[in-house]
Amino acid sequence: MSFALVESENAVASRSINKATLNILKPTTLAGNEYLLGIHVCQCVLKLEEYSMQTATKTQKPAYSQFSVRHLFNQSDAPEAMTVEGFSDTTNPAIPTKDDHYVFRKDTLRNILGFLKMPSGDAMYITGPTGSGKTSLVCEVAARLNWPVQNITAHGRMEWSELVGHHALKSKAPGDTPSMDWVYGPLAIAMKYGHIFLLNEIDLIDPAEVSGMNDILEGRPLMLAENGGEIIKPHPKFRVIVTGNSTGSGDESGLYQGIMMQNLAAMDRYRFMKVDYADEEVEKDVLKRKVPSIPDEVSIPMIKVANEVRKSFVGDSTENNNVSVTLSTRTLIRWATLASQYKKAPNALEYALDQALLIRANATDRAAILRMAKDVYGDLW
Repeated sequence: MSFALVESENAVASRSINKATLNILKPTTLAGNEYLLGIHVCQCVLKLEEYSMQTATKTQKPAYSQFSVRHLFNQSDAPEAMTVEGFSDTTNPAIPTKDDHYVFRKDTLRNILGFLKMPSGDAMYITGPTGSGKTSLVCEVAARLNWPVQNITAHGRMEWSELVGHHALKSKAPGDTPSMDWVYGPLAIAMKYGHIFLLNEIDLIDPAEVSGMNDILEGRPLMLAENGGEIIKPHPKFRVIVTGNSTGSGDESGLYQGIMMQNLAAMDRYRFMKVDYADEEVEKDVLKRKVPSIPDEVSIPMIKVANEVRKSFVGDSTENNNVSVTLSTRTLIRWATLASQYKKAPNALEYALDQALLIRANATDRAAILRMAKDVYGDLW
């Protein structure tokens, strides 16, 4: 009797040979040599399966990796042994695009890395003036950690369904007959797969809609009643980060239109971090990286002008000439870029500043900012 015949008659229905096969191949059903042959073949197959499992375990790429804070974020004063956990997969399309010229600030970097590592049941609320780098901070950190981000900007008419999902007509391919299918929202996707849910301008949303996130921020599952009662449990890597120009208490300054006071119970679920405009040395480094063709005698006064405008914007100026627009880091980079691009134009600095900021300012603000620029630059203007 051949082993193949013995297997077909005595082994389990499935083709896989395991330890149960040795119990089936009893001496009463096989002659001595055939029985020994059966045991030998089974042992060989078992060893092969064990080897395959060990090899698969060794070659399988782990889901997470440890990254050096010192090297990944260019923090020379960070200890060499200090690491932070991120994702191994670099191919997820939701991973933000990295800006190699981005400059990290030690204090804000420390706060966000601490939150990502150990949220302790909190969400994070990042507040600060417009253009200070709230969103870019999150995206640049996530880009280096290969951490996917579900990024959405809030508005005054935003509804809960935009965050968790809704039914919509979908076609598998162009021209196919559409069918009604469930489309997951960014919050549901982030919660399901361990992404960062980044909600920008949260203080523009109706507080009743924001309160819908309260149970999720407590670590409870998300129940999608409209999708057959599907329940999504929070992934261990799921994080919630929101940004806003206010702290959720409304805009007392009157500088930002559309800001709403948020629900106190909802705000109690966040830890807060303030991202202000960078100091002069950091912005100098930023301009060198972003616009290397700009000389120091041009870039340094640019930063001084920006700081004067910012002081006037928030009411900290020594002169009583508050302006209603500000010169953010984003606008500063734009001004430097345009000045480099139009450096041969008559009065390139003013020409570039007009396009970067002043055309959208009212006449009074424009005159005040131009006066600041002339005072700082002197004869160079």
